[in-house]
Amino acid sequence: MTPIRTYLLLGMLGSANAWGAPAQVAPVQPPTQAAPVPGAPVPAAPDARLALPDLSALAQKASQSVNITLDPSMLAMASRFLDSDDPQDAAALEIIKGLRGIYVKSYTFDQDNAYRQSDIDAVTNQLSSPGWTRLVQTKSRKTRANVDIYIMLVDNRAIGMALIASEPRQFTIVNIVGSIDLNKLHKLEGRLGVPNLDIDSPAK
Repeated sequence: MTPIRTYLLLGMLGSANAWGAPAQVAPVQPPTQAAPVPGAPVPAAPDARLALPDLSALAQKASQSVNITLDPSMLAMASRFLDSDDPQDAAALEIIKGLRGIYVKSYTFDQDNAYRQSDIDAVTNQLSSPGWTRLVQTKSRKTRANVDIYIMLVDNRAIGMALIASEPRQFTIVNIVGSIDLNKLHKLEGRLGVPNLDIDSPAK
């Protein structure tokens, strides 16, 4: 399986993307918040959890598939298998403390166009909801590979992240819910069942 590179999440937003094309970086604009009205009900906090579609039929056609669902209880249980004395596990544990969920769906196929665009649209349509801001968009005409990265901001804090990456024989959806430090997110790779998404560390 050739992983879709997603290092654009982590401090390399202005450099060349994984396919060699310049990244089209969308500036992050914190949402404008109106002054509270005395006595008015407090609006509910936005939810960064996406409703991922049921893609079990695709899993049967895929040569490789990944389907991860780690809700708060599963995160707590899975974190018990990390060794706090190991520096890398300790770094992952620090990140998990602020998370409420990790959800991943990734499929690789042996032929082009094995999935429908509507499978991806079912997710991208949700990212037009208030609170979500597109952080990065990259497109490659040569390889027909696309990457879109969104974050949800509340009071200038990232409380959710969504990544949608697609190419003719593969697509990946990642939804991470909770307080997120993008500079440390790569430390979750290969832990808690999270697949290797080939996320690089930030440039020094």
